[in-house]
Amino acid sequence: MKRSVKRQWVKRLAAMIIVMGLQMPAATPVFSADAGLAPDPVAFAVNMELGDVDKAREWLDQGMPADFLASRIGSGLMIGAWIGNLELMRLFLSRGADINQLNANGESALALAAWRGQQAAVQWLLERGARINAPDRQWSALHYAVFAGQDGLANFLIDQGADINAKTTNGSSALMLAAREGRDELARRLIEKGADRSVKNDWDDGALEWAMRHNRLTIARMVTNPEEFNIAISQPKEKWGEPVRSVKMSKELEQLLRLRERLVERKLATEQIDKRIAAERARVVREELGRDLPPRAAELEITASRKNPKQQSAKVLYSTERSKKQ
Repeated sequence: MKRSVKRQWVKRLAAMIIVMGLQMPAATPVFSADAGLAPDPVAFAVNMELGDVDKAREWLDQGMPADFLASRIGSGLMIGAWIGNLELMRLFLSRGADINQLNANGESALALAAWRGQQAAVQWLLERGARINAPDRQWSALHYAVFAGQDGLANFLIDQGADINAKTTNGSSALMLAAREGRDELARRLIEKGADRSVKNDWDDGALEWAMRHNRLTIARMVTNPEEFNIAISQPKEKWGEPVRSVKMSKELEQLLRLRERLVERKLATEQIDKRIAAERARVVREELGRDLPPRAAELEITASRKNPKQQSAKVLYSTERSKKQ
């Protein structure tokens, strides 16, 4: 009798546990790579660059942090700004994304949108509190707009209060970038707004050096006085150094280009791969501009007088002579 009662009690207890388990709500999935719910940073980058809002929402619903970083560009909000996808940007911001977050290169969503000329995204971000100026010695939205030749956006940012004399990671100004890239109208606008024409970066280059190196004579005239310009153009081209215009190849860029060739061979669309190629090319150029270079071997010392234009001289100072003067 006792054994029979015990068996019945065990059966009832087991049944109660089963019923309770069926009635309890399912546990909320934890966002963890071990649980198989976290996206791979590469997969996240690809899906976000494709503008897959539904996939982004799914990952966010599973607990993915709103500031999760992709393998390139940055967070979902940054990628949305880069491609100009307001719906994607709106989703991540509504889930708590930091509108002023910086990626590994110190770039914000606003700077990335400006780089790509995404006017609507730039305005949308500013209206929601994005900081127009970057931290000290970081690439700002204005730097990128000028660098990329986004005239309308650059003018808009200037009108909104962008710091025209802010410096990049290597100490270069927006005016210097305009000189390097041959952005005549932007250089003129910056000067009209009071841009400092005497700024020198960490390589001891300024707007004049970059303008002369890249044969931007119109800008060279803007950033100096007639006497100094006449001396500058009398110098041999070798004095200014060789312009660097080619884009170095990265492993990822090489892979993307090969993939594009396969798509063309199969007569498939290349629009999305072209966007990824453009993003990688831009990253390589950005890295090239931000690299640390040794100081140049020589610099030009100009002596000129506005009262006596004929009394002028120019002298090339090599590193040993510079150190003695200092």
